[in-house]
Amino acid sequence: MTTSAEASAVIDRLALGAEFGSAAEASAQDAAAPFMPAMMPKFDDPVAEQLHRKQRLAIAFRVLGDLGYDEGVAGHFTVRDTLEPDTFWVNPLGQDFSMVRVRDLIRVDHTGRVVEGRAPVNAAAFAIHSQIHAARPDIIAAVHTHSLHGKSFSILGQKLLPLTQDACAFYEDHGLFDDYTGVVLDLEEGKRIGEALGSGKAVILRNHGLLTVGQTVESAMWWFTAMDRSCHAQLLAMAAGKVVEISPENARATSEQVGNEFGGWFSGQPLFARTLRRHPDCLD
Repeated sequence: MTTSAEASAVIDRLALGAEFGSAAEASAQDAAAPFMPAMMPKFDDPVAEQLHRKQRLAIAFRVLGDLGYDEGVAGHFTVRDTLEPDTFWVNPLGQDFSMVRVRDLIRVDHTGRVVEGRAPVNAAAFAIHSQIHAARPDIIAAVHTHSLHGKSFSILGQKLLPLTQDACAFYEDHGLFDDYTGVVLDLEEGKRIGEALGSGKAVILRNHGLLTVGQTVESAMWWFTAMDRSCHAQLLAMAAGKVVEISPENARATSEQVGNEFGGWFSGQPLFARTLRRHPDCLD
């Protein structure tokens, strides 16, 4: 039976973020205190970590497919390689999110050349993600799709307001790329998007959609779903009447509680577990 003290410890851990731990440490912790969440994994073997990242990326594409975030050939999700960090894994051009498997992923270098895999790369994916990964060494994963509510909100050309607890995760932690010149195929455009992202976890691309990043595949995925839903909530609220914002002080405090990296990774765990059970073939 979980005590109130144990419950409080978990709340503090979620609010402040947790350190990365080994898989063995996480298993021992789970056995000792099942109520406590697992720790973010840490790998000593870069090859094992590479496989882990690819597997999580394949699951993430099934998440995108289940949520209806596909839009023809648009959209891409990347994860930095562990052996050659200036390269990244990404979905092949033209493959539906709901069909992506580990063996379908391709690896692209900083010039746009496919160094692993036989499928072509999405030119827009390279133009955007290569520049973001180059500008932000701390970023492991980045996701962009043409989700309905994200692209609808992007038409407003403004940032998210702190209207809900969930939206506070992005308070003072996302940018706005206030421009649109067509499909992003120019590296300079990718650099400008990277500049608009800054040090944040997300950027709204005006008249285009959303892009989120994270130190894990799970956090990048969770921030995307959370931001898309927050966009939806704000659009509904603005259509209904005058909105009431959370105060800056409370929005900032809430952001520290729900917007940290561990919180993003942990929030994504149930979604990934459910998706893997539905689509075990994604690990092929």
